[in-house]
Amino acid sequence: MDDDISTAVYVVNRYWATHWSQFFSGRYSPPSIFGGYQKGGRRPPFCGPRRLDYYNAWYCRDGDYIAWDIDLMAEGYRSGDAWVYLVIAHEWGHAVQRRLHASLIMRAYELQADCFAGAVLYGAAADGTLRFERGDVEEIAAAHRRLGDETPWTDIGDHGTAAQRMSFFKRGANYGVTGCLPR
Repeated sequence: MDDDISTAVYVVNRYWATHWSQFFSGRYSPPSIFGGYQKGGRRPPFCGPRRLDYYNAWYCRDGDYIAWDIDLMAEGYRSGDAWVYLVIAHEWGHAVQRRLHASLIMRAYELQADCFAGAVLYGAAADGTLRFERGDVEEIAAAHRRLGDETPWTDIGDHGTAAQRMSFFKRGANYGVTGCLPR
């Protein structure tokens, strides 16, 4: 799992670093990576005045970093390695939103991050820096079902239903980054 997480961070950052100027003005700068934390181990970092919760993954605007609970990643990973790629790409999508002009950010903030995740993962596959394995697409769909409907910390009012999340991910996969921008 650790190797897949490291690869996911590399692939997502490389995609944005390579393609940023095709879509946006200014220079690309990646978020920092706090990485994993876990009960009984490394404590979650603070984001502003509040320490992050366990069993979640985050992009912290205040610190411009990405962090995740190792137990969350491990539980999802048991269902397939695509999980960590999806989580990293989604949280990175929030970091990208922070770097954009407000006119480029959708009101459906979480769904836009799902869209960016689809654009990046499929874009990286087109670039040859990521290879989809048999079952990855089904793993991603199952992850969206779980994240959209079944996880207690995901409120469908915030993140959307499973169908909405998968629809936005597919939009990014099919239309790339420009398909994730307000029309």
